Amino acid sequence: MNTKAIQITYWISTALVALMMVFSAYSYFTNPEVKQGFQHVGFPDYFRIELGVAKFLGAIILLVPVKGLIKEWAYAGFTIVFISASIAHLASGDTIGHASAPLIFLVVLAVSYFAYHKGKYQTNKTI
Repeated sequence: MNTKAIQITYWISTALVALMMVFSAYSYFTNPEVKQGFQHVGFPDYFRIELGVAKFLGAIILLVPVKGLIKEWAYAGFTIVFISASIAHLASGDTIGHASAPLIFLVVLAVSYFAYHKGKYQTNKTI
C-alpha cells in the first residue's frame, strides 16, 4: 500500500472514530436516554460524566499530531472502552446488536491504529 493510500485510510478511519466519540460524549451530557442506559448496565452516574470527558479528550488526541505516548494511550483507552461497552451490554441482557456495535468501532479503531503506525514509519514523521 502506498503512502497516500495509508494516509487516506488513517484519516478516514480516525475521523470516523473521533466523530463517534464526540457524538457519544455529547450524548452522555445531553440525552436522558443515554443516562438511563448507564443505569441499565449498572454504571454510576459520575462514570457517565467521566467517560464523556475522556472520550472528548481522546478524540482530540487522535486528530492532532502529537509526539510521545499520548496517542498510544488514547488508542488503548478507546480499546478498553469498546470492549467494556460490549461486555456491559451482554452482561445486562441486551441484544447482540447492542453488544456488537462497540466491536465494530473497535475494528475501525484498529484500522486507524495500524494505518497510523504504517504511515508513521513509512514517512518517518507524526501523522
